Amino acid sequence: MEAIAAASDAGLAPVKVNMVVRRGVNGQSVLPMAAHFRHSGHVLRFIEYMDVGTTNGWRLEEVVPAAEIISLIGGQWPLEPVAPAYHGEVASRYRYFDGAGEIGVIASVTQPFCRGCTRARLSADGQLYTCLFAGAGHDLRGPLRAGSSDQALREQISAIWARRADRYSEQRTHQTSRMQQVTPKVEMSRIGG
Repeated sequence: MEAIAAASDAGLAPVKVNMVVRRGVNGQSVLPMAAHFRHSGHVLRFIEYMDVGTTNGWRLEEVVPAAEIISLIGGQWPLEPVAPAYHGEVASRYRYFDGAGEIGVIASVTQPFCRGCTRARLSADGQLYTCLFAGAGHDLRGPLRAGSSDQALREQISAIWARRADRYSEQRTHQTSRMQQVTPKVEMSRIGG
């Protein structure tokens, strides 16, 4: 924790602290967490409970929507929206009116951002995933071990990204409401979020 504080004091980018909010589990901790990180120099980011993978027993009714989180915190300490820091930023940013810092909310369940997503993930076994909710990856280990050049790998990754049609978060609510079986997805522990 001392290293984190030193990085913040040195003028480096603020440290982001993430909290997945799940109704019935830790929803009551939103205000205490916000209070703890106000005036700390750290950006607390609240993440809607997501159905990453297939083993977490996810249910839509356990999601605390971003709007509810913002309303709860804003009712205690008024907030104002902040523009994204870069293209593809996944967190909606808010700052406290009183200057006590900033929070972020990642609303991939209630406000999907698939079309603007700029993130790919690489697993330890060399699979490139174009979506946090993907069921399968694209092999990069094989070409690496076969001696592919950096340029060939760039072209392969560019081609994979250009073909991506991932829209899971946009399709999730429709699938969930129709009680359809959701296709298997990679576990977050495998791709590091």
